[in-house]
Amino acid sequence: MALRPEEFYDRARTAADSEGRLPLARMTGWGISPFEQDGLRVSSLRPPVLPEPDRHGEDPSDCGDCRARDEGVWFDERWRLARIPGVGVPLVLMLYPREHCDMADLSDELAAELGVLTTHIVRHVQALPHVSRAHVYRIGDGAAHLHIWFFARPEGQAQLYGSWLPVWDDLLPEYPADVADADASAVADALIASYGGSRSALGDPGQDSAASSRL
Repeated sequence: MALRPEEFYDRARTAADSEGRLPLARMTGWGISPFEQDGLRVSSLRPPVLPEPDRHGEDPSDCGDCRARDEGVWFDERWRLARIPGVGVPLVLMLYPREHCDMADLSDELAAELGVLTTHIVRHVQALPHVSRAHVYRIGDGAAHLHIWFFARPEGQAQLYGSWLPVWDDLLPEYPADVADADASAVADALIASYGGSRSALGDPGQDSAASSRL
């Protein structure tokens, strides 16, 4: 059984200084870190907040992702793919179920679709010129509606390897939107060819049914 919140906090505080600051993470010394260790310090560890505040969309009637169910660059009957604007890396895409659910709520059928779709999306992002890797993230602390992140790592940028990529993304200047739009369209078209679906939420039902019958 996991430690109770107060046990976790008390145990962590034993490694902290008098101000409640933990030592710098080993990650800050990695060559891919966007920060220099000199002058860098850890925030004070705050006590647990219980009960935890609601995430956005805990009430489906107030879920922005549900209201945006017909927005994106690719759709099938149950999923949609959207481009996230204002980022610093070449492309950030987000995959959502079109109906309100979180990861633990997925049926086995939807979970199987998610696995296949994730593989196809990664394959097509990595096929883009000057993109070396597609990173995939699921976190879910901010929103109750399932959302899977796909980050395209630019070719040759060795500092952007690994787990620091989302931080670098937040530090870099905004990537040209027209280039990202074209690349998102290329991924969507490749996904239609390899998996099914359409570019419109009101697309050809035959395409959507072809994707649904895959699993």
